[in-house]
Amino acid sequence: MIAKTYGAALMGIDAATIHVEVNIVPGINFFLVGLPDTAVKESHQRIKASFINNDLKFPGKEITINLAPADMRKVGSFFDLPIAVGILAASKQVESDLLSDTMFIGELSLDGELRPLKGILPIAIEAKRNKFRRLILPKENAQEAFLVDGIQVLPAENLKDVVAHLNGEKSLNIERTPIPDSFKLPKSFIDFKDVKGQFSIKRAFEIAAAGGHNLLLIGPPGSGKSMLAKRMPTILPPLSVADALETTKIHSVVGNVKAGQGLIRNRPFRKPHHTISDEAQ
Repeated sequence: MIAKTYGAALMGIDAATIHVEVNIVPGINFFLVGLPDTAVKESHQRIKASFINNDLKFPGKEITINLAPADMRKVGSFFDLPIAVGILAASKQVESDLLSDTMFIGELSLDGELRPLKGILPIAIEAKRNKFRRLILPKENAQEAFLVDGIQVLPAENLKDVVAHLNGEKSLNIERTPIPDSFKLPKSFIDFKDVKGQFSIKRAFEIAAAGGHNLLLIGPPGSGKSMLAKRMPTILPPLSVADALETTKIHSVVGNVKAGQGLIRNRPFRKPHHTISDEAQ
């Protein structure tokens, strides 16, 4: 029997929908195709152990899993949950009614726990763009995914919870934090008012911040260039929701969004060395 589920892969700071096709026939082999990297190939052992430790039956037959599109390289452990659900559906251990409009994301531990992943925000945006109704993901990533309106985010702690939800035995739900409440600016440890004196240069910073102008700082070491530049974001207007989502998406992809954290609300500040090469930058 063939079963189809849906996951996602990161492509830079964006995500792409991946179709997971599972076919079970008589035999003993396990095939995983579609340009998987090592982490994806190792999902076989994680999934099998999680089945055994959660009293689920791992089919003793030939299992072929195709990750489509087949010409796109699949990287990371995002596919553990969609592959596991596909095997369960193909072996008729879960109902398949919800699979066509649900995206699954999550790494499985050997005991079936769902571990948090980076890059959840762009994945949630991709799920909404492709008109999926639901996104099932690790509980620790829920607040990040809740930032995307128009899709039902269902956090789960383990594989057993996902199976119970798909079979109608248990509902996955969590209280979401509204964007306006999570959009309150946190207190900053630095402030532009920390700069004493230097009224002319502070006036130049205020004009640049108000008009969105570039500013070139020249001076000897210790004159306060870095201190002033680091504090300039504190006098800039607050990030809009759209800008905060874009900033959070970048932080999410590189793994800088902590579990349970919502929007990145502080304006980004980077201080590359003046001798940095184009490649390093």
